[in-house]
Amino acid sequence: MADKKVIFVAFAIEDERQRDFLKGQSLSPRAPYEFVDMSVKEAYDTEWKNKVRTRIKRSDGVIVLVSKNSATSSGQKWEIQCAIEEGKSIRGIYAYSDDRSSIAGVNTYTWSDANISNFIDSL
Repeated sequence: MADKKVIFVAFAIEDERQRDFLKGQSLSPRAPYEFVDMSVKEAYDTEWKNKVRTRIKRSDGVIVLVSKNSATSSGQKWEIQCAIEEGKSIRGIYAYSDDRSSIAGVNTYTWSDANISNFIDSL
């Protein structure tokens, strides 16, 4: 079996439950990957940013959970910018079926096993 791929998940803290659903998908025994994130509820200080950059550097790719909350999430915006700076592949996934918000520069797809698995398989 190939090494487990590491996927960083960037999300707005208000969408923490959707992040939990996404992470639940990695519990499937056929899924050779794991999701990591750096969710915090406190201020985004320099130490947090350094830890995020380290985690993103170690990741194979980044999934961005896109929702109406993304527009006001400074932490998520910073994570996306960091992923771009580190040259990571990014895939946006709509966090909710009835929310088609967008983030400039992030190609976003509907939440489906195929859209998530195909992205991970492409890394």
